Amino acid sequence: MNGITDNASVSLGLGLVSIGRAWGYREGLPPTEEDALALLHHAVSQGITFFDTAPAYGASERIFGTFLKRQGAKAPHLTVSTKMGEHWNAAEQSAFTDHSYDALCRSLDRSLERLGRIDLLQIHKASAAALASKDVERAIAYARSNGIDTLGASVSDLDAARLASTSGTYAVIQLPYYRLFPTMAPAFAMARAAGMSVLVNRPFGMGRLIPEEAGDKACHLKEALAFILEQPFKGVILTGTRSPRHLDESLAAFRMARDGESARTG
Repeated sequence: MNGITDNASVSLGLGLVSIGRAWGYREGLPPTEEDALALLHHAVSQGITFFDTAPAYGASERIFGTFLKRQGAKAPHLTVSTKMGEHWNAAEQSAFTDHSYDALCRSLDRSLERLGRIDLLQIHKASAAALASKDVERAIAYARSNGIDTLGASVSDLDAARLASTSGTYAVIQLPYYRLFPTMAPAFAMARAAGMSVLVNRPFGMGRLIPEEAGDKACHLKEALAFILEQPFKGVILTGTRSPRHLDESLAAFRMARDGESARTG
């Protein structure tokens, strides 16, 4: 699968929560659908190939599905990653968790309808209890029957990370990791021992690490990414943005941080 299993390098991918719902430290509103599609086109033009969405991201899956349809023959080189387990209540504009078998299967059916295909399916809000449940086990079998071979777990605590990395079921683990939240650091070694790829979300702490009036924004971005790249792993760092300009800034900072880490490690 492009971007997460073909080599030991780390790339920058685009997390799509910001195009579908209000999100972030400063609760920024999502862009118009036209602007969201323009962002996705810009991301591809800049070499982004990994895109991570979820049903709980509001309109994100639907908009990304529209983009994939418009890409046509160009779409197969993109990695389509989504989740099941956290859901979206459109009437209340809020997310909720349900790991029951029926809810997971209905969610997956809707995701397939919106996206057309799923290259990576993750268990969202994957607590240790959820990962150990029979309902999740049955839903994974249902996903496999729908042709989905690569599975992941999106976790936020070490117990869940430990279970995901020792289960033999998951090829990918997604986790939050940044300077203000280093708790998940041991999960990198767990993933490495299991031969798993890692998706790192919230690299800028949902905006906390980038002051609104930052005099040297590029330096703050680079330092945040360099902190993550100190961990040895293969996979993707997911930047979440609604702005092409911000994406360009993140890409430039990522390249500087990656080059600096390569020089440091020789």
